[in-house]
Amino acid sequence: MVAGGKPLTAKFVATEGLVWQGEVVSVLVRTTEGDIGIWSGHEPFMAALVPHGAEVVTDDGSRHIIAIDSGFISVFDNHVSVLSAFGELADEISLDEARIQLAALHDRVQLARADDAEVRSYRRLLAQVRAGEKQTQLIRRPT
Repeated sequence: MVAGGKPLTAKFVATEGLVWQGEVVSVLVRTTEGDIGIWSGHEPFMAALVPHGAEVVTDDGSRHIIAIDSGFISVFDNHVSVLSAFGELADEISLDEARIQLAALHDRVQLARADDAEVRSYRRLLAQVRAGEKQTQLIRRPT
C-alpha cells in the first residue's frame, strides 16, 4: 500500500472477458523492452506486451500466472490494467498439449508460411507454454 493507504489493484481483460482481477502487491509483465515490475505508487505507465506469463502476487503471498498473447499494460493511480486478445490462467492450461500444438505450427510461422489465423494461434500457444512453464517453476520452488 502507498502512504495514503490506497491498494494496488490489477485487472486482466481479454477479448472474451475478464481473466483475473484483485488487489495485489505486485505485477510482473514482459513488454517489448523487457520485463517490468509494478508496485504500489508506480508512476503512470503504458507499454506494449509480448506473449508471456504475467505474474501477480497478492497480499497473502499467492502467485497467479496469466498467459497473455500480446496487448497493452496501463498503470495509473494504483490501478494496473492489462488488455490482450487472449488471456488464460496458467493453472487452466494443458502444458503438454500447448507444447505439441506450438511445435506443429513452429516451422510454418518461422518460415513465414503461416496465415494470419495461424500466427494468432502461435502467439496464443507461445503465451500458454511460457505461462505453463512459469507455473511449473513456481510449483517446484521450495517454500
